[in-house]
Amino acid sequence: MRLHLVSDVHGAVEPLRQAGQDADALICLGDLLCFLDYFDHDAGVFGSLFGPDAVARLVELRTAGNFDEARAWSRSLWAGLPDARTAMDKAIDGQYAELFAAMPTPTYATYGNVDIPDRWAEHAHAGVQILDGEVTEIGGLRFGFVGGGLPTPMRTPYEISEDAYAAKVAALGPVDVLCAHIPPAVPGLTYDVVARRLERGSLALREAILEHQPELMFFGHVHQPLAGRCRIGRTECINVGHFARTRVPYVLDL
Repeated sequence: MRLHLVSDVHGAVEPLRQAGQDADALICLGDLLCFLDYFDHDAGVFGSLFGPDAVARLVELRTAGNFDEARAWSRSLWAGLPDARTAMDKAIDGQYAELFAAMPTPTYATYGNVDIPDRWAEHAHAGVQILDGEVTEIGGLRFGFVGGGLPTPMRTPYEISEDAYAAKVAALGPVDVLCAHIPPAVPGLTYDVVARRLERGSLALREAILEHQPELMFFGHVHQPLAGRCRIGRTECINVGHFARTRVPYVLDL
């Protein structure tokens, strides 16, 4: 059985459509939406609503770590729209409609920290199984899925408390393959060499790996990692890549 895995799709509709080709199933580890494109300032929700100059300023502030000033700049942009909520909802729903339509049958998906869970059911077709703190069988193996991220200064849409995240990890129990959007809390896996900062990794994921020793653990979230993979005990932990940039899925042959 051949599985293709992607994460951090960030609005890449056509590459996502192609990612399912020649695979028996697609696994998507979240961050479907593109709110802010650090490379293409015309793209994403912010680019379409506010233009590249406004996005460039926001990227500059975030990159410098000035998160309070970045939030103030963002609020000023939204305040300038006559109906900000409607504009945002339309942009988000438009992206989700195209992204879920591009997913093959079957697709197994969990949320990223930049996703909005309550919008998924509205757009996912019957061939997409959404899993968060849940286990499913794929190719005779138990795959456990944990979605979302932990609190950060970015305040992205689906950040939950460490206790809530740990409860979802604990609900899985022993699995053969562990899948999450964020990595376990291992410095090499969480450090982004371009952003030059540590992203939030999960202690609960690391503890579950040490306790249950699944054969494989897959994740995304860190776009330019210091280490793309490492071994914890017998578990091989693998970052499947920043799909919005690579356009190439990770291939797993069972």
